[in-house]
Amino acid sequence: MSFPATRLRRLRRSDRLRSLVRETRLDLEDFVYPLFVGPEAFENPDLPGLGRHSVESLATEAHELEQLGVRSVILFGIPEEKDAEGSGAWDDDGVIQQALRALREGAPGLVLLTDVCVCEYTSHGHCGALEGDDVDNDATLELLARTAVSHAEAGADAVCPSDMMDGRVGAIRSALDEAGHSETPIVSYAAKYVSAFYGPFREAAESAPAFGDRRGYQLDPANVREALRECELDVREGADALIVKPALPNLDVIRAVRERFDLPVGAYNVSGEYAMLKAAGARGWLDERQAAVESLTAIVRAGADLVVSYWTKELAGWL
Repeated sequence: MSFPATRLRRLRRSDRLRSLVRETRLDLEDFVYPLFVGPEAFENPDLPGLGRHSVESLATEAHELEQLGVRSVILFGIPEEKDAEGSGAWDDDGVIQQALRALREGAPGLVLLTDVCVCEYTSHGHCGALEGDDVDNDATLELLARTAVSHAEAGADAVCPSDMMDGRVGAIRSALDEAGHSETPIVSYAAKYVSAFYGPFREAAESAPAFGDRRGYQLDPANVREALRECELDVREGADALIVKPALPNLDVIRAVRERFDLPVGAYNVSGEYAMLKAAGARGWLDERQAAVESLTAIVRAGADLVVSYWTKELAGWL
């Protein structure tokens, strides 16, 4: 039937009716809050949520997050010293390892995920060991595997490799199994694109490359079939969940991954996406809260089962 018998506006007449038939809902349990941990704590006045915690201040933050109902966090570490290999990434007394042990004891209700990469730990800022000016893919696999094992031993609930090296999921899975951590899941950044939207994160994490860029290992933003191949390989190597990053420029990729694979699909609502709305809201160009909720709803509607977002803490209050 068509108009006038069919009038789609009937179910849009009130908040209660719209809520009754709403197809996509935001659930705080599906959101992951990124936390930066370093030798000392300091705030970022321009971008709340992209400041840095010390291991000590992290406990206070974790308690507040639990009180708000936030269930999951992902940890990024900034070491006191860096070297060419990024050895601080797998140091038993490294900043992430200390943070995991502190949170495991002080915030037992939180799901603790960790970013597995060495870009924050290397003096050159690239995501692996160098051979000349190029990242040596195969030499990097051992470094990533050692990092993942150290995180699992310190109490991580899941490890999240974000480096985009070929074969990293298989190497990490083998290392975890051999170390007695066969139950630790791997949440792979399977489709991580080169992006201008990472800028605020790289400043917060001190992880910008000292030379060149990451186009040699991160995905070309023009490609979706290649992203699906990356996901397929990671699934074969033992990934337990897949992440697409960044989220908003790649809603079509999230949908394609959701339709192709039965694994949980995640999306990273990255720092630049967050920063744009914060800046526009501060200037009165748009309603920050409405724009953030609209953006997060679009990510979930595209097919994301979990969303890593700097809005998570604020979303807890909104919901």
